[in-house]
Amino acid sequence: MVQTSPQALDGLKVLDFCWVVAGPMTTKYLAEHGATVVRVESGNRTDVLRNGGPFKDGQSGVNRSGYFANQNANKLGITIDLRHEKAGGLLLRLVRWADLVTENFTPGTMERLGLGYDDLVKTNPEIIMFSTSMLGRGGPFASQPGFGAVMASLSGLTYITGWPDRAPVNPYGAYTDFVAPRFGVAAILAALDYRRRTGKGIHLDLAQLETSLQLSAPLLLDWKMNGRLPQRTGNRNPSAAPHGVFPCSGEDRWIAIACLTDDHWRSLQQAMGSPEWASAGALDTLAGRKAHEDELEANIARWTTPWEVRELTEHLQASGVPAGAALDCSDLYQDPQLSHRAHYSYLEHEEIGVYATDRSEFVLSLTPGRHYSPSPLLGRHNELVLREMIGLSDEEYRQLSEEGVLQ
Repeated sequence: MVQTSPQALDGLKVLDFCWVVAGPMTTKYLAEHGATVVRVESGNRTDVLRNGGPFKDGQSGVNRSGYFANQNANKLGITIDLRHEKAGGLLLRLVRWADLVTENFTPGTMERLGLGYDDLVKTNPEIIMFSTSMLGRGGPFASQPGFGAVMASLSGLTYITGWPDRAPVNPYGAYTDFVAPRFGVAAILAALDYRRRTGKGIHLDLAQLETSLQLSAPLLLDWKMNGRLPQRTGNRNPSAAPHGVFPCSGEDRWIAIACLTDDHWRSLQQAMGSPEWASAGALDTLAGRKAHEDELEANIARWTTPWEVRELTEHLQASGVPAGAALDCSDLYQDPQLSHRAHYSYLEHEEIGVYATDRSEFVLSLTPGRHYSPSPLLGRHNELVLREMIGLSDEEYRQLSEEGVLQ
C-alpha cells in the first residue's frame, strides 16, 4: 500500500464486518482517505454483492462482480468463519488492533457472536463501533430484515415515486443504501473527534429509515402542518412549469427542462423562437402554466424532438434556461466535467482486469483521497493481516487454517 501523499485518515485502523452496499460504501470513504480497512468475510456465506452483476464478460463468480469491486476498493480482505468455535479469540485479537469496528447486520447478530459493543470494550476500552441497520436498534421492528427496495417503501419514498394514474414504483436500485453512508461517515468522524478529545470510545447506532426521512422533510412538514398528503406526480413539480424530461433526436435521447421562475419561462420562449402558442397570456404566470401543463408539455416536446440533445442543452443554457441532457452510462464515462475532476479511478483487478471505481464527491485540497488497490479477492489478504499485522505465529496460522476457521 504505497502512498505518495498524506491523507486525512492515515493511521486509522478499521475492522469491517459490513456487507452489501450501505456498510461497504461507508467504509470505502474511509479507505479512500487513508484508513487501513480490513474487510472480514466468509466463504461459507459470501456477501450477496459478490453474486450481483454486472460480471466481467457476463461470467459470474465471487471475484467477478463489478458492483462489489466498486464498493470495496482500497480494502484488505480476510475470511473467517464467524460461527466457528475458535473464531472468537482470533476476532478479539483483531479488535485489539482496531480503532473502529463497523457492521451492518440485523441488530443482535454481533451480540450473538460475542462481538457486541459491551464485549468489544472489555478488549479495547477506546474502541468505536459503528452499527447501521434498517430500523435501528431496539423497538418493536428492530429485527426486521430486508434490502434497499424494502427500506425505500418503509421510508415513504416508494409511495411518492411514479405517475399519478399508476401504481407506485421503487426508486432506482437500493436507493436508501446510497443515502445512509453520507450520514454514517459524518457520524464516524464526529466519534473520532470525540475520542481524540476525551479518550473514550462510543457506539454509533445509525437507522437507515431515519436517514432516509431527511430527504422527505418538506413533505413530512406539509402533512404535519397543513394536512396535505403528497401524491405521485411523475416528473412534475408544484413550484415549476415546465418541469420534465422531453424527447430529442436519436434513440432514447432526452433533455430535462425546469422553469422555476417566470424569467426562466420567458427565456425558454425566446429560445424556442417565440412561437405563437407560447405567447398566450395564460402562460405568463406559474398558475397559468400549471393549469395548461399537459398542452404545454406536448408543445415543448414537439419543439425539442428534432434537436440533438447536447446541442439543445448548450442552446438552452446559453439562453438562461435550466436544462441538461439525460445522460446514460456511456455518456458519464465521456463527460468532460467528470474527467476534469478525475471522478473515476481505474484499477487493475486480478480476475476482472481494469475497472473503474468512482471517487468520493468531494476533494480535500491538502489531503486528497485516492484509490491505489482494487477490491480484494475472497480471502486475498489472510496471511498479510493475520500474520504480519496482528502477529499470528506460523503454527497458529497453520492450525486455524487446517481447522476451518479461515474460510
